[in-house]
Amino acid sequence: MILIHKTIVLSIFLLISFLFKGSDQQEYTLHGYAQGTDYTVKYFADSPLIRGCEIDSLLIKIDSSMSLYKSYSLINKFNTSTKGLTINMDFKNVINKSFEIYKDTRGKFDVTVAPLVQAWGFGPKPVTSFPDRIKIKELLKNTGMNFLKLKGTELIKKRPEIQIDLNGIAQGYSVDVVAYYLLSRGITSFIVEIGGEISMKGPKPDGSAIRIGIEGPALNENSEPRIRHVISFKEGAVTTSGNYRKYLQTGGKKISHLINPKTGYPLDNQLISVTIYAKDAITADGYDNAVMAMGVEEALAFVSARKNMEAYLIYHRKNGTVTDTLTAGFRKMIVN
Repeated sequence: MILIHKTIVLSIFLLISFLFKGSDQQEYTLHGYAQGTDYTVKYFADSPLIRGCEIDSLLIKIDSSMSLYKSYSLINKFNTSTKGLTINMDFKNVINKSFEIYKDTRGKFDVTVAPLVQAWGFGPKPVTSFPDRIKIKELLKNTGMNFLKLKGTELIKKRPEIQIDLNGIAQGYSVDVVAYYLLSRGITSFIVEIGGEISMKGPKPDGSAIRIGIEGPALNENSEPRIRHVISFKEGAVTTSGNYRKYLQTGGKKISHLINPKTGYPLDNQLISVTIYAKDAITADGYDNAVMAMGVEEALAFVSARKNMEAYLIYHRKNGTVTDTLTAGFRKMIVN
């Protein structure tokens, strides 16, 4: 992906006020910590149907497959292998979607940027210096999902040096897994939020809409980020990728955690953040990274050309001021 590492860069905050108006169903809330961040599950039911340990179990299983921060994880075993290995269904689902987005974005989304992400100081190991031009050129030789092949449940490396990072899409998948679990238990009104990635199904039992606040950077660097819009929709997912919360600083320059797999360098363009609406969170999560690599007009055209996808973009004008724009479909989701 163009920006594969995105842990808690998400800028979506829940603005939910569950008021019961003649409904027998109650609101139940579960909070927990997983995948390096907090999660919240809110749902309506006649009685408590889900326990926190059930959600924890689902997320721990995914972590065991795809977390670079777990030494025993399947992804770490893959990265240290020379030819690849057999992967489980969670891993396969995410890799299949990654190939799809890689192709659709012409390589702007690429999970093989793991060595570049690590080199720039955003991987699981600390670094003492940034890579020079020669090092980046060397790492780019082993960047590209064309060096991967999925055959059944075998994920095969075409080069032994290939390493992958699924942080830019696996959290969206985790949100979907939890949402599907709620549906399987007969819950049809809920919000699942992990690190700012959200899946929602509504409305509330009283017929009113569930609302979500979209955060963005302040108009000047000395102010805190603020809620810029409140949106509502019946069913789907919203995720955000941005470079204003997670970065390193060298001298007076901020180094974005979003790495361009084409150049090997951190992203440095107009866009500050991209919020994507899609039918599921894995789609929104994967595409928000890729869209961050585009120019504003290119991003709007790209999203508008795809069914069941909308976008909200925050960006710098040429004079340095901050403004925003959005697709027509996203505008319809905004509530006053």
